[in-house]
Amino acid sequence: METPLKIGIVAPPWYRIPPDGYGGIERVCYYLARGLAENGHDVTLVGAGSGDAGTTFIPTYPEPASENGKIGDPMPEVVHAAKSSQALAELDLDLIHDHSLAGPLTARGPGPPTLVTAHGPVSGEFGAYFRALADDVGIVAISDSQRRSAPDLPWVATIHNALDVNGYPFTQEKQDYVAFVGRMSPDKGVAGAIDAARAAGRRLVLAAKCSEEAERAYFEAEIRPRLGDDVELIEDADAERTNEILLHARCTVFPIQWREPFGMVMIESMVCGTPVVALRNGSVPEVIEDGVTGFVRDDPDELADAIERAHTLDPRACRDRVAKLFDVPVMVSRYEDAYRRTLEATRTARRPSRSAPDPRPPSVPKRPA
Repeated sequence: METPLKIGIVAPPWYRIPPDGYGGIERVCYYLARGLAENGHDVTLVGAGSGDAGTTFIPTYPEPASENGKIGDPMPEVVHAAKSSQALAELDLDLIHDHSLAGPLTARGPGPPTLVTAHGPVSGEFGAYFRALADDVGIVAISDSQRRSAPDLPWVATIHNALDVNGYPFTQEKQDYVAFVGRMSPDKGVAGAIDAARAAGRRLVLAAKCSEEAERAYFEAEIRPRLGDDVELIEDADAERTNEILLHARCTVFPIQWREPFGMVMIESMVCGTPVVALRNGSVPEVIEDGVTGFVRDDPDELADAIERAHTLDPRACRDRVAKLFDVPVMVSRYEDAYRRTLEATRTARRPSRSAPDPRPPSVPKRPA
């Protein structure tokens, strides 16, 4: 049996640990910390709120930034990074695993190695940011699609996000509505979800987070004009209500409009036995097995037919795929491997070579007085 590790995990400051509703990254941090602790590792989790993952928890804020109306404000992220760095510097850790955006800025200098999971895009300015960090951190991708978008980054591994399969309900019996769960955003394809369900002649249950200014603006401009008797709108549903919506749906529609690195709602739907009808973008082809756990389509006009065919797919096959590829023990095992490879690489880099020249600069004799 390998020696347990002392690991510091930094979650973002936006939602509680575990989140009650929206907050996919925080939920992944919760699952990971709990799974590592169950495997015997000494885990310290840093986040906002009270925290409860069966580990030592260090709060940087008594309440998450989302509960103070500070989503989009850069200061919670910056203050969180500073407080996290200060707290973890006082601990004897083997490795720091950072899931926040600003936290990796503190990785430079002495101390344990830092592994960063990139939960968002790695192109454009985000790519420039990670390249600037390349000498100080190792980076984990959450999908092959994300990794391909920036192949030059110092990737350590590709590890899909996960959920606790046993914590989700399952049923073979489905009702006749279509589900959409996600942010009220054009990137998520909310308007396309309404259009596809309506073209299929099916009622849509629309559970969307709509708390930020940009989300409300999009709702007023694009979604409110599309509402009708065939659309049931549920704003800011909690985790229990979201699971109920996914559990009984004919299918979940996922008309994603951007190269999303990983869509948690896909595995949350499939674990409930509900297939996913999605557009081919980002990680979609990695998560959905086309024709088995859902349908992957290239054109929005093809979604309605896929919704009609969703009842032909086996709910048990959907849950089995999640259990095989996206359950917490799978993710934890892969991170354990990434941690140990990172530590070994760090030890190798720090080990002096017998044939290497003395790294100390030669002494310079003083000039005679």
